[in-house]
Amino acid sequence: IKDLNIVRWTITRYGSQAVAHLALPFDDYTVAPLRRAGFVILGKLATSEFGTMPVTEPALHPPTRNPWSLEHSAGGSSGGSAAAVASGMLPVAQGSDGAGSIRIPAAFCNLYGFKPARGRVANQFGLSDRRLLYTSGPITHSVDDAAAMLDVMAGLFNGKPHWAPPPKRLFSETRQPSGQRFTIKFFTSTPLGPIDPDILKGFLRSLSTLSELGHHVEEGCLPDASFEEFLPLWQSQVAQVPIFYWGGTQPVTRWLGAAGRMLRAQKIATLFDSLKARFEPAFATADIWVTPTVALPAPRIGTFCNLPAAEAFAEAAKLGAFTALINLVGLPAANVPMGFTREGLPMGLQLVGRAFAEEDVLSLSLQLEQAMPWRHHTPAVQNH
Repeated sequence: IKDLNIVRWTITRYGSQAVAHLALPFDDYTVAPLRRAGFVILGKLATSEFGTMPVTEPALHPPTRNPWSLEHSAGGSSGGSAAAVASGMLPVAQGSDGAGSIRIPAAFCNLYGFKPARGRVANQFGLSDRRLLYTSGPITHSVDDAAAMLDVMAGLFNGKPHWAPPPKRLFSETRQPSGQRFTIKFFTSTPLGPIDPDILKGFLRSLSTLSELGHHVEEGCLPDASFEEFLPLWQSQVAQVPIFYWGGTQPVTRWLGAAGRMLRAQKIATLFDSLKARFEPAFATADIWVTPTVALPAPRIGTFCNLPAAEAFAEAAKLGAFTALINLVGLPAANVPMGFTREGLPMGLQLVGRAFAEEDVLSLSLQLEQAMPWRHHTPAVQNH
């Protein structure tokens, strides 16, 4: 379980030195269904401080290294979850995703990672999530495992304050590819910079595979938006973290929180709603949208740690160029492994479904798992 969640009588630190050794006598709303279903909870997995960065390098403990290359990051903020599964420590792990924090580590570690639609899975405190950016989901080796885990995580309970409509059937019942042919749109440009050549090559190869599977694939276009437009949303979410001593946090967290505390709630609500309304119609024009999950390979450990806070966050945000927007709109999305760079670093393909259409994302994921399998690739660290 990621260290942003509360596990009964287990220390929770949220990846931060600013949090005391907190051990509570209950599981949160995310963890409780997993325990009831019989999952064996072995411990807490590393996260960036309060989930603020797409790499897992908190001051609280050493950085989380990538099992495919120990000099590189496992991603974040669910880096501990991805590293544990990729290295063979665990068969599955829970992660959470507020701007790509499941999909980015899954892409960097050659894993399947699934971000459910907004409202599908209860957030850990059972809050209404109309404007929440984050949700929990599975990080696994296979689509089958993710679907089965999602059935448990998405279970209904009395008083659940979320508004996602119940699925038509169990997600695990979509395990076998339906043979459905989708209208698929793709885009490869973002305002945050170009795509790595190896990743672009792998992405184009994946588009060819989708066409060969019988899907209609065409280039799409999304409205323009800048990093500066989205930034206040993340600043305001960090500012809501109940920290009593901000001086104990890392510089990026402290900078985000300070900026967020200057923002009025009504301004953030208006910004969220206007951006969401701008992008929702575009995503509704296809059954599935596909992009590279991350435009760049996994960065080396320490890439951002010596930069000024604002610059560090802006540079790190490039890793979420294709993922963060999906959290705003609240659509289901997954990372599907799509091969390796010339240096042997994993690459990922992002699938984005229509609102609440997790079944479509799972179905297409299964087709790709059969067409371009990834489980036979294992990192060298597993063999030690």
